[in-house]
Amino acid sequence: MTSANTPRTLLGGLTPAQFLSQHWQKSPLLIRGALPDFVSPLEPDDLAGLACEEGIEARLVEENGPDKAWQVSHGPFDEDTFSRLPTSGWSLLVQAVDHYVPEIAELLETFDFLPSWRLDDVMVSYAPTGGSVGAHIDQYDVFLLQASGRRRWQLGGSPGDDARLIPGIDLRILENFTVDADHDWVLEPGDMLYLPPGVAHHGVSDSDDCLTYSIGFRAPSTDEIVTSFADYIGEQLGDRQRYGDADLQPPAAVGELDDQTIARVRRLLMEAIDRPEQIAQWFGRAMTQPKYVDQLLPSESPTDPAELRIALEAGGELRRTPGSRFAWRRLSDAQATLFADGDAVVCDLGLAHYLAENPLIDADVLGYSDSERLLAALVDSGSLSRPDEDDQG
Repeated sequence: MTSANTPRTLLGGLTPAQFLSQHWQKSPLLIRGALPDFVSPLEPDDLAGLACEEGIEARLVEENGPDKAWQVSHGPFDEDTFSRLPTSGWSLLVQAVDHYVPEIAELLETFDFLPSWRLDDVMVSYAPTGGSVGAHIDQYDVFLLQASGRRRWQLGGSPGDDARLIPGIDLRILENFTVDADHDWVLEPGDMLYLPPGVAHHGVSDSDDCLTYSIGFRAPSTDEIVTSFADYIGEQLGDRQRYGDADLQPPAAVGELDDQTIARVRRLLMEAIDRPEQIAQWFGRAMTQPKYVDQLLPSESPTDPAELRIALEAGGELRRTPGSRFAWRRLSDAQATLFADGDAVVCDLGLAHYLAENPLIDADVLGYSDSERLLAALVDSGSLSRPDEDDQG
């Protein structure tokens, strides 16, 4: 990883520390030439091909659809769908393209100044000239990389949760959008725009070969956090602990919920949830849950750790399965909890660090204690695979 104080072309000459302090979750940043001489590994026809495949999340947005304005259709699509489209007024969006195109997955490694568990996926959108999905707000951070062609981006401040939306359509498009002065740009290939959550923006294709990569970040809502942790901690606690009132006094009125009652319930709740290690265990599992669980294919038969060691020593490699997510938490100077696709295991600290940092794993991993046993378990769960197996899939 590059030093936090080393200027990055990707960040317009800012250091990671400067970017995080000045812009991350604070203000937009236009970066000209973020990836100089960038050539998209995808073409529009490639994206359309992905959108026709089963199991790939794809949407088609038509400003003047056959049934209604701003109509949204979901894939898989077919050739007839694309052949009926007009020359403009539509956009194709495909989620998690990094799961299917290794060159796009490698692009995420350039964002190593951010925690890898915060990354969500790379959505790729195509639109002919004039195509758009309307002015809208996202509730997560996003880097918008222009991959080919041109797209015009306009920003409209932060209107907040009360911003009015166009009623009766399939998208959350702002009813009123006023462009901020000096926040109107046309991006060329290799240019990038960073947007923090809540910034109103409108992107319109300015060419017939307009491909935009949206590198999005995971931002669970408070509702999701509370609900998920409550489910997790509830499983840990069971039903043995119950409301108690050994300090009960004769009530002034038999039907009253008095302050002492509410205080008892509050103490019960706080004692149940204020458990830092349980929070860490839940959060590690939650933030490494794969976006699409069915992409992980468990082994049909157990992997022999000794045979795996021999294969690695002979020059073999393992690869993190596309869409697989790893993170770790230090337990001591020697051990860590490795989180992999929603599961957790205690292992050597260096091994956890290595596995979370390296998408491609070779014999170097064998220097860590008990590594072959953990690798075999990760292969069996589907989190790791052999490169030749990926190619066959």
